[in-house]
Amino acid sequence: MIYLDHNASSPLLPAAREAWLDAAERFPGNPSSPHRSGARAEYALEDARHRLAARLGCRNTDLIWTSGATEGCATAIHHAGQAAGPGAVAWVSAIEHPAVHENARRFFAGRIEKIPVDARGVVEVGWLREQRRRESPALVAVMAANNETGVLQPWREVRDWCIAERIPFFCDATQVCGRMPVDGLGACDLAAGSAHKFGGPRGVGFLKVPATGDFHALVHGGKQAEGRRAGTENVTGVLAMIAALEWCEARIAAGEAAGHAAWRDSFEAAVTAALPGTRVVGAGAPRLWNTSSLLLPAADCRQRWVVRLDKAGFAVSTGSACASGSEEPSHVLTAMGVSASEAGRAVRVSAGWSTTEAEWTALRDAMGKVWAASRATDGSGEGESR
Repeated sequence: MIYLDHNASSPLLPAAREAWLDAAERFPGNPSSPHRSGARAEYALEDARHRLAARLGCRNTDLIWTSGATEGCATAIHHAGQAAGPGAVAWVSAIEHPAVHENARRFFAGRIEKIPVDARGVVEVGWLREQRRRESPALVAVMAANNETGVLQPWREVRDWCIAERIPFFCDATQVCGRMPVDGLGACDLAAGSAHKFGGPRGVGFLKVPATGDFHALVHGGKQAEGRRAGTENVTGVLAMIAALEWCEARIAAGEAAGHAAWRDSFEAAVTAALPGTRVVGAGAPRLWNTSSLLLPAADCRQRWVVRLDKAGFAVSTGSACASGSEEPSHVLTAMGVSASEAGRAVRVSAGWSTTEAEWTALRDAMGKVWAASRATDGSGEGESR
């Protein structure tokens, strides 16, 4: 099976596995325990905080460990809602992950304005400036890169605007971590990431929190993280996550992303040429090098494409893994002006650092075969049965 669903979850990197096993052996103690074993575990966590803070550009005390991006998003929005009080409004981009939208609906019930995107799927920054003339939000939430389309968002521009306007800013950085440089995220009031998206273990992530003021915790029951997130820290998971991020950042610094992007672009060019009517979602906008979202020909439905490709030995997706059970069309594609019928034909391909050019080519060939077989079955192609 050729795995091409890294935006949902990326397989554990050898560097992360090695770090996890090493930590499990060296740091068996609870970081909150008063004995030397506990102190060693706490020191290892603090070292990990310093390493991550240096990459993000913030203080190590501004970081708390979480169980992943969903908890991070929930905690960030809960804090913003509690800090703002009743009646406060949140501006949330129309293409945010369900972890952001659902928690915004909960903690800012009935008080959400959706930030629109253009046809490419890029947040319209001008809307923020225009809307600011009418109201002042308690939170602006704009992701760094969209999980379904890979389209990069102007989060740095929005961050700087929010700083100038003194508006709290939250950035869901889940998809850029391990694929794009993370420097600058530390200047956000709130920013979340998740290890398993970039080759770390499942069940661990981080949240960058405001450097000043009281923090309104979501999880209570202990004094860990200075009361900002209760619960025994996942030492092995945290150290494996940092090892994975550092490994990925080394690939980025070496310029390897450009080659991977070229493979993706060649794949898209070949597929759009071979399969009439195919569209690349987000074409013309800056995108993550690993992501290709395609609206495939109408001769086949979304499920049949994914199922047939799975049978051919390729693991691809239809969009967000968290929304895969929904019967509704993708809210991301809808926000981009894609019709419900077109959205039903979306297939997302998301590669990893280990994905090869040959695997992109093999997927291209498999899609051609699926298309040919589909045409033969419905009698619309030259290869139809007689």
